[in-house]
Amino acid sequence: MILSAALLFVLASTVVAAFQAALVLGMPWGELTCGGKWRGRLPRRVRIIPLLSMLLLGLSSLVILTRAQWMWPELHAASRVGAWAVVGYCALSCVANAATPSRRERQLWLPVVICMLVASLVVALA
Repeated sequence: MILSAALLFVLASTVVAAFQAALVLGMPWGELTCGGKWRGRLPRRVRIIPLLSMLLLGLSSLVILTRAQWMWPELHAASRVGAWAVVGYCALSCVANAATPSRRERQLWLPVVICMLVASLVVALA
């Protein structure tokens, strides 16, 4: 069950990271992120936000896979703190997505981040 939860987390993170990469590259999906503040393409100066999100998602996936003993077994014990940091990040993402003024953003991403929260929690509790 732990490995399945970890792989689900990585799958969801990969989908979100692909969306973030598309935003960085200029896809016109601004209303589906950042509270729907920008319709169409994100301004260039704002594209740092999805870029940083991609990096956090990648790091989070590595931490979760390590905690699930999929990789780097020598770091398993140390990954406990990191896994709880991922749970916290996912919980904050749930709050942010639930509170966003953008209905479309909320409908699209809230179920995804809830899934990521539950999956990361399963791994962190293991």
